[in-house]
Amino acid sequence: MTSTESRADRFTRELSELKIPDPSAGRSSLWLRLGIALMVVGPILGVVAYFMSHNTSDALVQRDAIVVSILGVAVAVVGAALYLRYSLTGFLRFWMARQSFDLGMLAERTSDSEVQA
Repeated sequence: MTSTESRADRFTRELSELKIPDPSAGRSSLWLRLGIALMVVGPILGVVAYFMSHNTSDALVQRDAIVVSILGVAVAVVGAALYLRYSLTGFLRFWMARQSFDLGMLAERTSDSEVQA
């Protein structure tokens, strides 16, 4: 490590050497936005089904409303799973790179202290 290179510069250089993809690139942000959209659409489907079932006395339409409401719950659950998966992936990717960097720094300090002793 040169004296002019700061710890942050070294971290970004070593991060690029690890070939860890940038979380902002790729389709992860698309999947994250899709998860948010599905979490919004799910309750909307539930509200639509509620009004659909209460505006009629026809049993067939009410059963269709039950199906729509169950579909709304499923859509919301899938949206929440997508959101959690892609939001945690970005965080854990950075955390793993940070752990790798810190372990490298610890190994260097340990080897430097062994050489001096």
